[in-house]
Amino acid sequence: MLIGKRLTPEEQVSKWRSTIRAQERQLDRQIRNLQMEEEKVKKSLKAAAKRPDARASCVLLAKELVRSRKAKDRMYTSKAQLNSMVMQLQQMMATAKVAGTLKKSTEVMKLVNNLMKLPEIGATIQEMSKEMMKAGIIDEMIQDAIEMQDDEEIEEEAEFEVNKVLFEVTDGMLGAAGPVGAPLPVDGETEEEPAEMDKMESRLAALRAS
Repeated sequence: MLIGKRLTPEEQVSKWRSTIRAQERQLDRQIRNLQMEEEKVKKSLKAAAKRPDARASCVLLAKELVRSRKAKDRMYTSKAQLNSMVMQLQQMMATAKVAGTLKKSTEVMKLVNNLMKLPEIGATIQEMSKEMMKAGIIDEMIQDAIEMQDDEEIEEEAEFEVNKVLFEVTDGMLGAAGPVGAPLPVDGETEEEPAEMDKMESRLAALRAS
């Protein structure tokens, strides 16, 4: 086999489709891991809701669930975009069989630009975009700044969502009585509870960033 052999349009599209499917499987695994970790957090939240001195811990756990659900929503959106890219490539392949070359696609370019913003698969998509630029199907892109919410943004917008999660997970024991941003009692909580909260927060953060 010759080193550096130029791929045919069909071979190139097949390679990209294989890469995209691998990224879809990776997102599926991360979604499943987040779901399993969320179940553990829900279990801890339900247990903590029964203790009157653990309201602060409940709020922390609810915030982690909000963050996790937002991460999952981004992954589901990215999976849909990956699937759209596969369909676009299939259409381009059909055209290439007639024309002999792959044509430029603004739709693929938009999808690639969006997918590069997702930390979980961004690096792989960026590498694929370089191959697509060489093949002439997309133009050189300037990647937009990755839109990530920081803790301050979470605090500003999530009070309602945290309240809703508390009400949902605790079957109405918490969340509906008042805003979660009010001062919360922390006296009487054991040292083990914050330590366990920290572990769960760390695990969820690692899954969102992996």
